[in-house]
Amino acid sequence: MNRPCVVCVPARNEAARLPLLLETLASQDAAAPVRVVVLANNCTDDTVAAVRAGQESGRFGRLDLRVLEAILEAPDAHVGTARRMALDAGAAWLDELGGEDGVLLTTDADARLPETWLSANLRALENAEIVGGRLVIDGDDTLAPAVIALNARVERYWAGVRRLEELLDPAPHDPAPRHGDHTGASLAFPVSLYRAVGGLPPLPCGEDNALVGLMRDGGARLRHCPDVTVLVSARRDGRVAGGMATEMERRARVAAGEAYLLPEATFWEALVRRRAALRRAYGLPEAEREAACATLGLGAGDLAAVLATGCPNAIAFVERADRLMATRSEPAPVCDLDDALAALAALADTIESRGGEAREAA
Repeated sequence: MNRPCVVCVPARNEAARLPLLLETLASQDAAAPVRVVVLANNCTDDTVAAVRAGQESGRFGRLDLRVLEAILEAPDAHVGTARRMALDAGAAWLDELGGEDGVLLTTDADARLPETWLSANLRALENAEIVGGRLVIDGDDTLAPAVIALNARVERYWAGVRRLEELLDPAPHDPAPRHGDHTGASLAFPVSLYRAVGGLPPLPCGEDNALVGLMRDGGARLRHCPDVTVLVSARRDGRVAGGMATEMERRARVAAGEAYLLPEATFWEALVRRRAALRRAYGLPEAEREAACATLGLGAGDLAAVLATGCPNAIAFVERADRLMATRSEPAPVCDLDDALAALAALADTIESRGGEAREAA
């Protein structure tokens, strides 16, 4: 729990929301001041001035804050570049502290954090290499009733997917209860792991999932700890295409009558069973592994590619092999959210009634 930490935040035009985030970071239940790097990029509002004013007024308490300003040029003017720059600055700060066992955390400038966020992340990292925080919509009670109801149904859908995983392919390092989120709004990992994968991929969107993917490719354990939560903005005018604001805009349209389509339950069952089979195959002798993978559609050349750089554990093997297999799969069939919900529940009940499948897959 005493590992040195730096929280890394990309920010663009967040004069209103960023000070609220910094207040929650200043209120963490940590004994020492919380170190925070803000990478203010391409701001055309008073983001930096608002942060400076908060510092001068004492609004951010004992926060140890570094604010870096940058102008990013196209095609690199996006959140992926900004988050990477923030994380790289955080890693450099840990170097100054001699923090070889240091931890990098990242969140979004429009988020708010409970006072236990930092300590809960550090506890979870005792048994994992990556921790994702659960996204909770901030100010949910101010939304239209139809949107609130939709949010709850979407939550149930993803909980249903996780139930299938727990029945068919349980992960010892990520036991229930757990959530399913691992986004840039709340991620934590050792600085050594961040460097080992070459840093965050500077993508226009999806940079967070790409980073987690690289880490899991190397065998890192990902924990979806229920004690780690983050309040994310319900606004619909976001800074990133494809981010939370895009999803909230979609949900507003659905509440007004648009269909909300998600993958069918059978898609998830096939995917989870495939990953469970790959996990079992990893532990087999070489010849048996080849035979087991062949039945899944992975030939000897595929296996050689998966194992080419060494494969430290089953996590790495499954992530690499499954990604390869996904490139050859048809797009997931989709259906209406309510149909998917009913099918997920029925499927999980059937599997559970049979008994023993989770133990066989473990």
